[in-house]
Amino acid sequence: MNSPNDFNLASVLRFGPFTFHVRQRLILNGDRPLRVGSRALDILQVLVERAGRVITKEQLIAQVWPTSVVEEINLRVHIAALRRALGDGGNGQRYIVNVPQCGYSFIAPVHHENAASDTFANRAPPSHNLPARLTTVIGRDALVGSLMRHVPGCRLLTITGPTGVGKSTVALRVAELLVQYFRHGVWHVDLAQISDDISLLEHCLHRLGSDLAGLCERHALLVLDNAEHQHAACKTLIETLAGAAPRVSILVSSREPLQVCGEVVTQLPPLNMPKPVAVNDVAEAMGCPAVQLFISRARARQHDFQLRAQDVQPLREICRQLDGLPLAIELAAAQIDALGVVGLHTHVANGLQVLSQGRRTAVPRHQSIKAALDSSFQRLSEPERRVFQRLSIFKLPFTLEAALAVVSCTQLASSGLAAIITSLVHKSLLTEEGSGSACRYRMLNTTRRYAREQLERSGEEVELERRHACYVNRLRSTSGVYVFI
Repeated sequence: MNSPNDFNLASVLRFGPFTFHVRQRLILNGDRPLRVGSRALDILQVLVERAGRVITKEQLIAQVWPTSVVEEINLRVHIAALRRALGDGGNGQRYIVNVPQCGYSFIAPVHHENAASDTFANRAPPSHNLPARLTTVIGRDALVGSLMRHVPGCRLLTITGPTGVGKSTVALRVAELLVQYFRHGVWHVDLAQISDDISLLEHCLHRLGSDLAGLCERHALLVLDNAEHQHAACKTLIETLAGAAPRVSILVSSREPLQVCGEVVTQLPPLNMPKPVAVNDVAEAMGCPAVQLFISRARARQHDFQLRAQDVQPLREICRQLDGLPLAIELAAAQIDALGVVGLHTHVANGLQVLSQGRRTAVPRHQSIKAALDSSFQRLSEPERRVFQRLSIFKLPFTLEAALAVVSCTQLASSGLAAIITSLVHKSLLTEEGSGSACRYRMLNTTRRYAREQLERSGEEVELERRHACYVNRLRSTSGVYVFI
């Protein structure tokens, strides 16, 4: 919201029972995190840092919405939400008052502390084993801020999404920003690196430096990364910790939810992409996270790389073909010095081969899109694999009816096909759009290309193409319209 020059910021602002940790964007009521929306938090920061002064409505709107046109009603809604969250007036304590014809003022006494006197800073440096972050996180600020406010008050939060969407990146960034909050540290466990013959509970207890009985006093965050690799073991672990470790919060990254009691699921979307109307608008394209990520990673290979007007359209198509997936965009940008934007656009349109040269220091599954998808494909049951590769015949969103007509066979009875499709949605290999009769399923471009390669190897491609063509012809003859298949 604010420039560093706007205020002489204190690290911590205290008023009543509340502690506002400005840099962490976290407000506590005692030890309990207060759930306050991002805009309301911005408003509170402006008011508290100017406590005792009247801030006009125009000043508040200019500070909180510097680039938007906002009606006064928006401000009043957020002020009302703030008052409810603070219990303003409920126990006789007033915090925010309306000054008629002028604006708002924060009237409670506020104690300002800098980093040296911050209670977090006075603690011994918290322990953690988070991996060093080698690159900036782009396009996830709002989501990371929201998760930071949710995790401390949530026993179990799972970040889900398709291969390459950046689940681990977001989870680790949230954990990194919360290191100072958890008194007994933040502990990262990569389940893709743990063999099945090691007890996950014993491994986590070792990381936390405690036995099970001692966890009841621990205030810590446990990050279970790539949980799809040990789905059943994760569920057992969480059920065990539910009663034994009441102050241990668990943040999970997984391609599918764990489906355990109390789980809060956040689905991570792809990065926003440039709108088609902004064909040659460099400034508008540079405002899109997918383009920002591409430019950032391209400059790591070609320091003087600049986006030109003639490159905007092919770069938009690159991002679209790659579904806005950060891993795919990073792998493509790594080829910029050899191919340029136009050449890269051609290669991306022709398949996944160009997405096969990631950082040598990355884990194997992140060195190519194929390797990342291999790890998902290998964990599917045989019926799931067959349905997955057969569904790649659909280039457009499709209905369950279309899937039943084209994909089912003797080995894949219609009665079980719907359940398998639902399972593929849970595993983030299909996306579901709409509900009821309007429900459509879709594969991301990168996922469909991978599945199509599997279909070609199976020898079923020609038959599936024939069945798909027959279904399309039937649909055209009955409705005269060809949609969603």
